[in-house]
This record gives sequence, C-alpha cells and structure tokens, in this order.
Amino acid sequence: MKLLIASDLHGSAYYTERLCERIEAEAARRVLLLGDLLYHGPRNDLPRGYAPKRVTEQLSAYKDRLLCVRGNCDTEVDQTVLPFPILADYAVIPVGERLLYATHGHRYNPETPPPLCPGDILLCGHTHVPACERFGALRYLNPGSVSIPKNGSPHSYMTLEDGLFLWKTLESGEIFMRFSAAETE
Repeated sequence: MKLLIASDLHGSAYYTERLCERIEAEAARRVLLLGDLLYHGPRNDLPRGYAPKRVTEQLSAYKDRLLCVRGNCDTEVDQTVLPFPILADYAVIPVGERLLYATHGHRYNPETPPPLCPGDILLCGHTHVPACERFGALRYLNPGSVSIPKNGSPHSYMTLEDGLFLWKTLESGEIFMRFSAAETE
C-alpha cells in the first residue's frame, strides 16, 4: 500500500490543490498529514492562496483516505469543520521491523524524542525542512512543508511504499531524497 505523507499546509488552497493533484498522480491509498492544516500561525507569513475554508473542502474530498496528527496550529474548532479526525497527538505505524512514530514535531522531535526502540523512526513536520537524519540509535524523517518551505527547500511531500521513503517536489513529483527502512544503521 502506498502512503503519501505531507505536512504544514497552513491554509493554502493553492498548495493544497497541488497536493491533491499529487495524491491522484501517486495513486496513494492513504494520506498521512502531520498537522498545521488550516492556519498559518503567528510566526509564518500568509502562504500563497490562503483560504482555510477552501482547504477544508479540498481535504474533505479525501476524508476516507486521511490519517492526521495534530499540529501546533490545529485546534478543536478546526475539528468542528473537518469530517475526519485531526486531534491525535501521534500515530504509530509498523514499517517492516521498525516502528514509525508520526507526530507534528512541536512536542516530540530529535531534541525531545518519545520513548522508542533502537532502529525506530521518528516522523515529524513542524520545521518546514525536509530531513533524513540519524540521531542516536533512531532515524528522524521530515517531509518538509507543502506551503511554506524553509531553508531554501522545495515545496515537498513524501511517499512510503514497501519500506522505501521518497521525498518529492510538490510541483513535479521529482524525487530529491530517499531512505529505505530496510537499511541497517
């Protein structure tokens, strides 16, 4: 099963439309969103095409495929307008012999990791910077940001299929980074 992973839409209808196009092009069976769906927060400028009501409509079309974790800009009032759950602090997904701990990244991150076993994967958004790094006996992955990338990174998302993580540009789907969960550290 192919999983598309994205984070930090921040209310951009323009970039959410690009994401919906990638969901279709990738034929992703499920979509994991790592938070910050509707609002931009006080530290970010308004993204291109800022329209949270429109983003609600766009994402609702995929409600049966979405798995979401709560970002620091997501609130209970957002849940009242979305027909899929967004308030879980984390999700745990087996990937081969590893455990994938998916969270937004504002609480649990490489500096303050949750309890994990050696070899497990911490998957976060929040920083808006794509990453694939070792920290201790764990691996930290970040898909970057759909709408407000930082540090010169592209608008991006990831896919996970058969234990292979691929980082891709939002506009073209071009692969710019990869990691196999089967790799030994």
